[in-house]
Order: sequence, then structure tokens, then C-alpha cells
Amino acid sequence: MDYETVDGDSFGRSLRGIGLNILVRDVPGEIAFLETVFGVKGHQVTKDFAIVTYGDQVFQLHSDGTYAENPLLNLLPENPPRGAGIEIRLYNTDPDDAAARAEAAGFTILQEPTDKPHGLREAYILCENGYAWVPSRPKG
Repeated sequence: MDYETVDGDSFGRSLRGIGLNILVRDVPGEIAFLETVFGVKGHQVTKDFAIVTYGDQVFQLHSDGTYAENPLLNLLPENPPRGAGIEIRLYNTDPDDAAARAEAAGFTILQEPTDKPHGLREAYILCENGYAWVPSRPKG
């Protein structure tokens, strides 16, 4: 599928399994964070929407304004962090590299890369929307 040209109806009909749709204040800003720190790719990026690919995985970003008729909008906190309680894990991303890129770009490192007892080396990096992005790789 060509994510740069697919229309909304065809894209929606193609989705399978579990989907991830992240509600953000600034779609282009979130794409810049994700591309800079994790090397993901944003497609059809507008102020309201983007398709995001991470390897062969796909997820979506939507702006708050696109949720005017969605019941979730009323549950968003007025003050950050809005993403508390969710970890978005990127299992094929080196946590040391991602943390270095995040720090260089001025993003918040909640936890430096650390070897964990569950077999992974991981870091916790916060985006401006308060979501915890967790780059992870198997230890040594």
C-alpha cells in the first residue's frame, strides 16, 4: 500500500488486528519528534492527521480537533501529561541511540537506557504530549 497516496476509505478498510491511534495537540510536531528520535516515517502529514510507519507496523496520529464528535475528547486532561499510564514500546529501536537523539533534540529522558531483568535494554522518552515512548532491544 502506498501510504502517501491511499485515500481514507481504502486505508480504513485495510486495517487489521490491533490499532494504535494517538491523539496529539500538534501532529507535525509529534511527527518531527518520532522521526528524529525513532526513525519512523510520517505519511500524509497534515495539521489534523498522519499515517505513521515503524518497520512493517502502522499507526495513526490525530489532532484534538478531529475528535470533535468523539466521546474521548471530553476525557482529555486540561493540563499535561495526557499520556500518563501508557507505554508505547518500539522493540526494534536501540535505546542508547534513541536517547542520544532525544537528548540532542531537547526532549525529556524519563529514564536513561537501562538493562532490565525481563531481558531488555530500554529507555523512557517523553514526547510533548506526555506519552512514554520506550525504545527496547534484547540485552547484550
